[in-house]
Amino acid sequence: MATDDRLSGLRERIDALDEQIQTLINERASCAQEVANVKLAAGEDTHFYRPEREVAILRRVSERNTGPMPNEEMARLFREIMSACLALEKPLTIAYLGPEGTFTQSAALKQFGHSVETIPLDGIDDVFREVEAGAADYGVVPIENSTEGVVRHTLDLFQNSPLHVCGEVQLRVHHHLLSRDSDTPITKVMAHQQALAQCRAWLEAHLPHATHEAVASNADAARRVSNESGSAAIASETAAEIYGLTIRNRNIEDEPDNTTRFLVIGKQAALPSGDDLTSLLVSLRNKSGTLYQMLQHIARHGVSMTRIESRPSRQGLWEYLFYIDVEGHREDAAVAAALADLEKDSIAVKVLGSYPRAVI
Repeated sequence: MATDDRLSGLRERIDALDEQIQTLINERASCAQEVANVKLAAGEDTHFYRPEREVAILRRVSERNTGPMPNEEMARLFREIMSACLALEKPLTIAYLGPEGTFTQSAALKQFGHSVETIPLDGIDDVFREVEAGAADYGVVPIENSTEGVVRHTLDLFQNSPLHVCGEVQLRVHHHLLSRDSDTPITKVMAHQQALAQCRAWLEAHLPHATHEAVASNADAARRVSNESGSAAIASETAAEIYGLTIRNRNIEDEPDNTTRFLVIGKQAALPSGDDLTSLLVSLRNKSGTLYQMLQHIARHGVSMTRIESRPSRQGLWEYLFYIDVEGHREDAAVAAALADLEKDSIAVKVLGSYPRAVI
């Protein structure tokens, strides 16, 4: 009897807390609507989504969290609250590399929450075009994987694009082997070429005689496998749900910490958040010592470089562009000074964007 009384009391407490939470969420939503009204009345732009503002909120959520809810889960809940509140101001349209069920879609939902309209597109270049044309507010594209390196096509598209990088998303990637049923022998495995590479050792050990076919995306592989007996796809759990597939084996990636980084692209530049990255595109003169000089400019101002990649410039034989990520915002004094020196000794310096570092 004492146990029943205690459970009854706890459930009544939960009900009371739920009521308070619901009231506070609606109060927050009303404040968000009022923010929109104030901006419109003042004639300000209608960019209600501010990446630096949302990241600052999520950082504070994690800093003040005392448990037992983990930081990541608490941040996810607040992300969804912010997404729903923002949708009351202006629903966002997000373009991503499709079809439905890709990790890029998962990254888009992690960044913007589920109260947005997502548009699956066939290629990364299509995502750029959709955002440039104004048909989507933002786009999400893959940029690098922790085991397989950069996505070169994404880098190349930045050369001529007017869009800004205004955010990043890091997503832990778990690959599963999917098929129509649970017992038909597998003779062919389909996936994006990077997923095949990330699962190479597992495939060699468990399906040594199966052929491999690289396709446009893991979700596309899942869609095709839904109509083919004897074939398997490497894809996500979401793709298995969407295309009605059986998960034959879970977590077949060779590296357990396999993580993919995505960039958020849009027409709006992000303001400083206090913990930012800046992505650059630098074209150097083809002469001895220019790369060393470029790195010296960055180091002299105490700016930390986190990534550098070279790509053909497509302007002349053996001429290259350098894609560089540095810590800090372009408005930070040290970064601004480094950029000024780079511009003196380079053919061209293009700031692709300064944006908040990913949260959890």
